[in-house]
Amino acid sequence: MRNTSTQSCSAAKGGPVETNCRSVSNSAVPGAGPPRGRADTPGLLECRRCRYLRTGRACCQLVGALLAALILVCSSVSYGSAGGYTGVPDQGSIYYYMYGGAYSGLSGAEGEKAQQLDRRFTQLKVPIARAAMAVGGALMVFSSALIVVGVVRLPWRFPALLIVECILDAVVAVGLLFALYYFFHHLLGVYDSSVCKERAQLYQSKGYRGFSCSMHGAEIAAGLLGCAAVVAFLLGAGLAIRGYRIVHKLKQKPEHAYEP
Repeated sequence: MRNTSTQSCSAAKGGPVETNCRSVSNSAVPGAGPPRGRADTPGLLECRRCRYLRTGRACCQLVGALLAALILVCSSVSYGSAGGYTGVPDQGSIYYYMYGGAYSGLSGAEGEKAQQLDRRFTQLKVPIARAAMAVGGALMVFSSALIVVGVVRLPWRFPALLIVECILDAVVAVGLLFALYYFFHHLLGVYDSSVCKERAQLYQSKGYRGFSCSMHGAEIAAGLLGCAAVVAFLLGAGLAIRGYRIVHKLKQKPEHAYEP
């Protein structure tokens, strides 16, 4: 049977059936495997530089960048709501439009007192909000830089960078713990101040709600996101040490041309 197909292909050599004969003969070779199709084409993360994005270190760094962006957003919400009823701008905040005027129900001496209390409350709360925004932005830049370094495969050429990455991740995680303590300690001090209590009593006497001396949801979310970022950076530090050991072992075997 095999000789018959070979003879027919030889007879058709030079004709239009020659191409089909070649494809049939190639598929009959043992071990050749199925023909390459669309399913075998490399995906987005199959390229040489994008393979790093599938590693555990890259996942921790991507999660760290995402958490840092969310911290920045939540801190900006806290910063925008620091003005309270009258707001930082002259036109007032959302309460200006909700109640139809920056001093609805508060006129004369009470209106001036409300404005002074709002200004003092803003001065107490804005610094910590700005600091949280700065921390979120710095963490996002740091995580993005680590991702770029991994994509260009610098740790393979300079394995010592993995040790530096481990140290930096550990320092950032410990620094975040101190930053979280300062964040909550300062916020609780602001909400426990006499300015906040006097301000809340003034607005409650006029029937306004939403001025209680307690942390907002965005501030609580920023703290929880910070705790999650600590875990992500600690995991990244451990994976960096593991990556250094793997690269060091591969470097000791020059006969292997494999790059992780």
